[in-house]
Parts: sequence; C-alpha cells; structure tokens
Amino acid sequence: MYIVVLAGGSGTRFWPLSRKSTPKQLMSVFGGKSMLQRTVERVLPLNPKRILVVTNALQAAETRNQLAYIEEVPVDVIEEPVGRNTAPAIGLAASIIARFDPDGVMAVLPADHYILDEDTFRDTLQQASGVAQTGSLVTLGITPTRPETGYGYIEAAAAGGSVAVDVKRFVEKPNMERALEFLETGRFYWNSGMFVWGACTILDQIASHMPELSGALAKLSFDSDVWELADLKPQIAEIYGSIKGESIDFGIMEKAESVQVIPASFGWSDVGSWSALPEVIEPGEDGHVVIAAKGSISVGSNECLAYGNGKMVALVGVQDLIVVDTPDALLVCAKSAAQDVKKVVEELERRGKTEYL
Repeated sequence: MYIVVLAGGSGTRFWPLSRKSTPKQLMSVFGGKSMLQRTVERVLPLNPKRILVVTNALQAAETRNQLAYIEEVPVDVIEEPVGRNTAPAIGLAASIIARFDPDGVMAVLPADHYILDEDTFRDTLQQASGVAQTGSLVTLGITPTRPETGYGYIEAAAAGGSVAVDVKRFVEKPNMERALEFLETGRFYWNSGMFVWGACTILDQIASHMPELSGALAKLSFDSDVWELADLKPQIAEIYGSIKGESIDFGIMEKAESVQVIPASFGWSDVGSWSALPEVIEPGEDGHVVIAAKGSISVGSNECLAYGNGKMVALVGVQDLIVVDTPDALLVCAKSAAQDVKKVVEELERRGKTEYL
C-alpha cells in the first residue's frame, strides 16, 4: 500500500497560531510533534511502499524539514504551485504511483486529523485495502456519536456493522433536525475524507467524470524508471495552470459507481477549529483546556480554552471562551463562534494586513 497525505491546507480557523507558511498540520497543537508528523508516524507500522505528501510551494520546505527524520519508508514531498482542492492533488499522486506500480493501492489521508485508537485505524486501512483490490472506491465512514452539523455524511445502503457496504449517497452538512434523523437510521456515517483505492482505478474514474483533469494529468512525462520526482515540478506547474479546483467528493465520489464505505470507530476528529480541542485533549480544572502555558488559575470560570504562549493563564469570571496568545496577535472568541475565526483571516486579507497572515 502507498500512503498519500494531503497537507496543503491553510488552517484558517486556527488563526492566529496557524499561518500560511505554518498551518495547522505543521503545528504542535497537542505539544510535541506536529499533526503532519503524527499522521506519518501513525502509518509506519503498515510498512507502506512509499509515502507521498502533497503540499503547496509555500509549505514545502517546512514539510520536508519536519519529515527528514523518517528513515523507515521513502517519503516524497510533491509541491502544488497553487491550491486546486483535493481532486487534482489525488489525481497527481495517483498518476505518479500508477507510473511505477500500476497495481498499487493508495490510501489518501488528510494531514491534520486526530486518531485516538491507532491500532484499530491501521486495521481498518488494511481491511479497506483488501476491498480496494476488488476495484471498489472505498471511503472510511466514522460512526457518529452525536448529531453533528459540522460534518458531511455518507448514507450506506444498509447498516453494515464493521464490514464494507455500498454507498447510497453523500450528504452535505445537515441542520440539527436532519442530523438527528440520520442517527436514528443507523445507516449514516461522518465523511472523514479518508479513502483507499487502486491508483489506476481512481484514474479511470477521473477519466470518466473529470475529463479535463484527466487530459491534463496525461501530459505528465517521466524521464526515469526510478522514483526521481524533482523533474516533474515544471510539468506540475503547467498542469495546474490549466485546470480548475474541485473536491474529490463532488468530482468523483458523488458520481462514481462501486463506492463502498467501511464503518469505523477509532476516536476520530478533524480538529476543525479551536473549539474541537476539548474533544481530543483531556480538560483539566473547571473543564478548561490550557495549552502552552506555565500554569493556570481559574476563578469562577468554566469550560474555557487558552493557548498561553509560555505565560501563566488566569481565567476570572468567564465561561466558554477561547483565548489564544501569539507574539503578534491575540484572539478572544466565544466557543460557539469558533468556526468564524476564518472570517478574521478573510478580513485581514481584505485590509492587506499580510504581516498577520
């Protein structure tokens, strides 16, 4: 199996800690290693043939630097000159894998997800690899634990337990009423954005449903029979200049046949915003999550999250608050508004305040 890690996101909802050159996946959100490093280390026990990390040009140097210590498996960092969403990134990686190993199976993983039970996660990937070898497109569906409105959903044709079942449809983020209905059926799963399929299988699907992208990728020319990808950089730049952005979900998964979902429960979170951290970091005194601080004091306060930037944190008379301190910016946000942090980034862009981006 090959591992393809998508690591080109901007992580705008984790501003001000996350910036364009050091986004969420390159950060040490939990202390210690970055989310990218954790993602790569998580799959090493599977003994993958190679790991391909697709990122953007701005983050490529730091990505290489962070993964330089990996010696067990060859790691290739592939630079996108500009973001074009997930379908081109996956198609590019699949084209490279298929060139050297036409029978290769690839697992596509985001770089910025949290997995609690890593053994079960690896077992699920191995199970998905077996299904993918039959020609199916396989996605991992997270068994929902609550009526979540922040995730897309996958409806299975039947409640499948822990075996692969046919996908009936993909559903956009629902309102609370619909999310409750989804849970009652037992057939809906959170869309994790993790996939397993044959490299040639997904390229065939791209040819069928995204012919413009397929035609552009077909122009890739390899000068060597060995894994030397540096000479592809100018070709990738030319390809990306001629294609539009599209997600793999909309471009392929919602249209393809032979799509299966494996229901999974391994303690997953996409850590999509600051408010998600209490799901993956054990709260301390008064329900607070305090990170990167010399200590904390709580007086009449509950359920707050604070990133202290090496300082003592004191919380007095506040509830459900997010406070993030960095050398040049301070974020104060209600937990309920955590998704709107990206609007701050948009406003900074509009004002030309690039020094904060």
